[in-house]
Amino acid sequence: MKTKVAIVKYEKPIESVEKAIYLSGALNKLKKGDKVFIKPNIVFWSRNVAMPPWGVITTTRVVEDVLRQVIKKNPGEIIIGEGTITSDPKDKETPAHAFETLGYNELARKYGAKIINVFDKKFCPVDLGGGISLNMAEDLINADFVISLPVLKTHAQTKVSLSMKNIKGCLNMESRKLCHSADMVHDLDFHVSQLVNALPESCTIIDGIYTLERGPAYTGNAKRSNIIIASSDLLAADITGAALLGFNPEEVPHIKKCCEEADILPSTESVEIVGEPLENMVRPHKWAFPYNKDNTLPLNLERIGVKGFSFPRYDHSLCTYCSELMGPIQMTIGNAWNGKAFDDVEVLTGKIRRPTPGMRHTILLGQCQVKLNKDNKDIENRILVPGCPPKIDKLIAGLKESGIKVDPAVFENLDMAPGLFMKRYKGKSEFSQKFYRTS
Repeated sequence: MKTKVAIVKYEKPIESVEKAIYLSGALNKLKKGDKVFIKPNIVFWSRNVAMPPWGVITTTRVVEDVLRQVIKKNPGEIIIGEGTITSDPKDKETPAHAFETLGYNELARKYGAKIINVFDKKFCPVDLGGGISLNMAEDLINADFVISLPVLKTHAQTKVSLSMKNIKGCLNMESRKLCHSADMVHDLDFHVSQLVNALPESCTIIDGIYTLERGPAYTGNAKRSNIIIASSDLLAADITGAALLGFNPEEVPHIKKCCEEADILPSTESVEIVGEPLENMVRPHKWAFPYNKDNTLPLNLERIGVKGFSFPRYDHSLCTYCSELMGPIQMTIGNAWNGKAFDDVEVLTGKIRRPTPGMRHTILLGQCQVKLNKDNKDIENRILVPGCPPKIDKLIAGLKESGIKVDPAVFENLDMAPGLFMKRYKGKSEFSQKFYRTS
């Protein structure tokens, strides 16, 4: 039998999510007394400036509406857990600020739930099959029922980030880095496809009140789409979610891999869609940030005429810590460009990229690049930016050494960057912070 996936127009608080859960049977296997682990998506947060959360973070509205349905089942303990990435791995204040601002602490009091930062708790190794073992949040593994609450968004590396990808937020930091492997077979998509193997009984409700193009973070373009997807099966929901975002599910590698292991077609023909017709709800979203033809320079830099600088397209081996610097580096180069060619500078990222013979300055960004290329004889002037996350002072010094005038403020105030993107949504009534507050 095909798994049901409900597609519902978001029209009213409580009612729309309730309808999606009812039509799909998403909570049918949740039993009285079950320990429930709810995983929303809070991929990024700033304590210092208002950020555009639309399409980036699961709306508090959907989290609360799901909680209302969960407590009707008389469960036991309810845990809402997330592992938000911060530029400083020791930063505990930012996740706590996110939980408070988004109203999670109020939800905990109102519905008897427990809020946790998974980095404050224990992790345990889990065999995912295929020779892969990752450390996952013990609270998730020991739950009786897991609810994945992702956002309906595209992703600059995995094309889409939906129910399965959302579970990656319950890995410890070392395991997250392992997912961004240099192995071309056991790569990021492979690891994401295996995450569902670790879950106990589970379901998903995908929040598409706001959707995101070119995610996963605030640098993407949010849209008001008013879509709720629900299913008792994460893969079935992700097949449908990918199709709603304009993708052939077969062209999304981690979905295709998961379908192969489940012995089903990576197609909406493999699921039973209830509620709204799929074709009426499709909202095509782009996923990749545009680069020039040879993938050596972001298109926005090529358009302003930048010469003598190479910043090759990121690959799957680039992990979150280095990826946070992609935007600031582009901004710095754009600000420094005065029409005169740079001195043949390249910046390499991830675990795979090798230097280009003939370049005068090669900046190795992050510990992985330093380890890979520190002894490479094709490098004329080797500039090391070690650390995971990379050392900002070393990056600033390295860019200056290569002859690029750097505005240190761009890097020293990374937490302020989200505010620059707020202007996209200024004056647009459909983008409201009320969805990220409790009722």
